[in-house]
Amino acid sequence: MSTSSKQSTGGTALLVLAVLFIALVILNQALVRGLRADLTDGRLYTLSDGTREVLEGLNEPVNLYLFFSDRAARDFAPLKTYASRVEEMLEEFERESGGKLRLEVIEPLPFSEEEDLASGYGLQAVSPGGAGDPIYFGLAGTNAVDDLEVIEFFQLDREEFLEYDLARMVYSLANPDQPVLGLMSSLPMSGGFDPAAGAPTEPWVVISQMRELFDVRSLGADVTRIDEDIDVLMVVHPKDLGDAALYAIDQFVMAGGRLIAFVDPHAEIEQPQSPGMGQSAAMFESRASDLNTLFRAWGFEVDPEFVVADGGTALEVRSSTTGAPVPHVGWLGLRTEELDADDVITADLSSVNLAVAGRLSETGETEGLSITPLAVSSSKAMLMPAGRFQFLPDPASLLEGFEPTGEIYTLAARIEGKIASAFPGGPPEGVETEGTHLAESAEAANLIVVADADLLADRMWVQAQNFFGQRIFSPFANNGALVVNALDNLTGSNALISVRSRGQFSRPFDRVDEIRREADDQFRAQQQRLQQQLEETEQKLAELQTVRDDDNPLILSPEQRAEIERFREENLRIRKDLREVNRNMDRDIERLGTTLKVLNIVLVPLLVAGLALLLSGWRNRRRRAAREGAA
Repeated sequence: MSTSSKQSTGGTALLVLAVLFIALVILNQALVRGLRADLTDGRLYTLSDGTREVLEGLNEPVNLYLFFSDRAARDFAPLKTYASRVEEMLEEFERESGGKLRLEVIEPLPFSEEEDLASGYGLQAVSPGGAGDPIYFGLAGTNAVDDLEVIEFFQLDREEFLEYDLARMVYSLANPDQPVLGLMSSLPMSGGFDPAAGAPTEPWVVISQMRELFDVRSLGADVTRIDEDIDVLMVVHPKDLGDAALYAIDQFVMAGGRLIAFVDPHAEIEQPQSPGMGQSAAMFESRASDLNTLFRAWGFEVDPEFVVADGGTALEVRSSTTGAPVPHVGWLGLRTEELDADDVITADLSSVNLAVAGRLSETGETEGLSITPLAVSSSKAMLMPAGRFQFLPDPASLLEGFEPTGEIYTLAARIEGKIASAFPGGPPEGVETEGTHLAESAEAANLIVVADADLLADRMWVQAQNFFGQRIFSPFANNGALVVNALDNLTGSNALISVRSRGQFSRPFDRVDEIRREADDQFRAQQQRLQQQLEETEQKLAELQTVRDDDNPLILSPEQRAEIERFREENLRIRKDLREVNRNMDRDIERLGTTLKVLNIVLVPLLVAGLALLLSGWRNRRRRAAREGAA
């Protein structure tokens, strides 16, 4: 066959394949138009029950105005694709609302009334640079009494939180009266001043989230009474609270108030300060907090002297001495296995990060008291003195003497039931109060206690970035969802919990992590064996040195030379074994990756094509049966 004939045949084959591909696409559109199958883990592209609950609970109309500069964004394909996704989800909201939610899509052209409207709502225009027109891509919502909620600009990297952001807006418009949250904290959650940088610090992301849903009211450590209109009291890292403040918290709970407390045996986020006049160095060094004066009277405690160290959930950090990744047994990355799947607060969370957390335990039998763990350690954990974390030069040093007890420790819990006051005889001496003293809870208490305060800090769960001058946040763990879920639940509103918890779209490669952990265990065991052999050899060399030839003290004996040579050979052999462990780990991960590629590239398209053919055959049979029946 000539070259021209081969080229002609190849061109014809490509043309046939192209026509076949176009035909299959058209056939697919005709056969499965309007049909969708959400096969993602957790059904991430299907409206959650919480969103449906929010939409069904609309008693008055809610108006949503989606502004998108379609023409100005014609050269920004990702933005146009995301805009279609936002519009489709809003249309689904509108369908599910039963007519109570009304959507209007508006294109704000330059110098138009629509642009003035977008600007009046406070939407942010982004300039693409050059001579291009500004781009609007935001949402404004109003309710029957003209309350306004706005998403200034839909950031691309918040697509995974799209359903939550939209549901939260609708919920806020449907429930304009926010619950009141009393916040008592010794940490600068609302922002402060960094003496090292000489500049003010931003508020923590978690408190920004809380302010979206709650009327946050700050309370000082010298408070003597908790106001009755406070729905939930949040106490964070309480240090050196006086009797008046403790009594105020106690009586708030006795009267039926809801409490969530974050206490810590060693809060790394606390900024150390120089000891003042009359303060000892021991007081200066302590970063512990507790409410055990109250907790022990209520039937439980959080040990302020010990930290839960866990090899099974340890997060990897870089060693300050070697630079190599090492497990930090004090920093815990909890997964679904360590979180309560039955409690609405933690049921849908996939990851929560803690740092140097304590243990919560019962103090004895308390009739009618229920303590339900929300977060626990793995069975590869032990208790370490909090002092070991005070001046920690290298997290790798925590592995020395690390021996798991096999016990599973409670890190956070829900406490429910009737409890007695920590002040059975009435107010403490010198504390003046208003109202009647309550010796026991008027109704079943509902408390949530977390033995860690560091989980609230940004560094444990979220990264901040700058987007056109705006700070945006990319969570890598569900710490924020855990906190706001708990507050929602304590105020009696669970509607947004299932939506918020779906925000984490990243899925850990569990099998890859397992392979790495197994290889790391082997690597560390080999390292320890090498170190032991090194010490034994040095000891042997020292013994040989004592019997060296006194006439030639600088010349090694044959025995010494042989011992050194043996150690070098053994050293090389073990290092080779270490490299082989790493190679095996990479080989197993590559084999797993190849299998996944084959499944994605070959098997999944075949399954989809097969499903389309089956559906086509089924429809053809129905049509034939209908024609035969008509005949």
